[in-house]
Amino acid sequence: MGVYVEIKLTYVYNGNKLNANIDLSPGTYDTVVQEWDYCGGSSFTPIKVTVSKSSGVYVASPTQNGKVGSPVNYVASASTSNCSKGIASMGVWVDNDLKFVQDGDSIDTDLSISSGTHNTVVQAWDKCGGAMNTPVTITVDGDGGGGSGGTTMSSLQTWSGWNSWGELPPLYHICDPCSGVTWSMTKGIKDPSKSGNATKFTLGGKTGYADALFSLPLIGDKTTQGVKDKDHSLIPTLHNFTYDVYFYGTNLELSQVLEFDINMYFNDMGFIFGQQCRIAGGHEWDIWDNVGHKWVSTGIDCKPNSNSWNHLTITAERTSDNRLHYQKITLNGNTHTVDKYYDHYKQPDWYGVGVNFQLDGNKDQDDYSVYLDQFGFTYQ
Repeated sequence: MGVYVEIKLTYVYNGNKLNANIDLSPGTYDTVVQEWDYCGGSSFTPIKVTVSKSSGVYVASPTQNGKVGSPVNYVASASTSNCSKGIASMGVWVDNDLKFVQDGDSIDTDLSISSGTHNTVVQAWDKCGGAMNTPVTITVDGDGGGGSGGTTMSSLQTWSGWNSWGELPPLYHICDPCSGVTWSMTKGIKDPSKSGNATKFTLGGKTGYADALFSLPLIGDKTTQGVKDKDHSLIPTLHNFTYDVYFYGTNLELSQVLEFDINMYFNDMGFIFGQQCRIAGGHEWDIWDNVGHKWVSTGIDCKPNSNSWNHLTITAERTSDNRLHYQKITLNGNTHTVDKYYDHYKQPDWYGVGVNFQLDGNKDQDDYSVYLDQFGFTYQ
């Protein structure tokens, strides 16, 4: 089941009932509660919601009875109609122990919490001596959360904050606009779609072998999602990543290459975990050599199916000595071990984690489109 707010899929829960708190600023919203069955069908109920500026603590993350990994991301805000001076501070209690306090009427912080089920409370104190709170029961998975471990960001194809550029041969520097290449991104596609909310990516133009790069910053300095890691305490701890997506095209053979990347930058180091499926280019997977600045063939077949959904999962690791470890690629249930290591490159003045998706044109720059759905990213 899921909840749409102003056409954006905001919350999804596996099961036949949900109980969720969704943080919304004061105002009136068109919302929809939708269900998807195991046979490909769905139904929904629209609900218009007016959020008033009243007293309360609104918790966006984690969700009630959610299963999470550690560190646990707490995102919340508070408002009061009982104290004209406003909110003084907010904090998080874990099993009756105050773990975090911060001045202001909002928080966005990551807390290390041991495995197991915990009774947590997000609390706000106003400047008139009053307090209010919202309890949130969570279960921290022993392996870091979820079946694959770590913290998962879901439905990325629906998120705001995507950037896009064109790339022209032979140097492939990003540009916008770019003479000879066109591209677009359209959200809210219901058909074809697995979730009812796919996103369509298109490439066209007149210059052969031109590309379109789509990028979503997730964590760090340029995040559009609020996960800023202001004190730079999260990103240096991250080592394991999973890129999980469904993609669909009516004629994928028109694609020279489909590229799927994970990006990580901190302490003047750059890690681009680049994986590209050469389709017109030879039906093989390549990986990116950061220092050599070149693609290296893995010898692994890449033959996605047109007119059906393809499921891709990529796993990668930043090693303890800061090398890139390409681990596994799974396409439509067929898993191949890559197990290749490369050095990072120098990248000053940039701090963050994000994902890319890229469409590459063939020699004739034939127009084509690819749809993404159920796009998830897990970090640990």
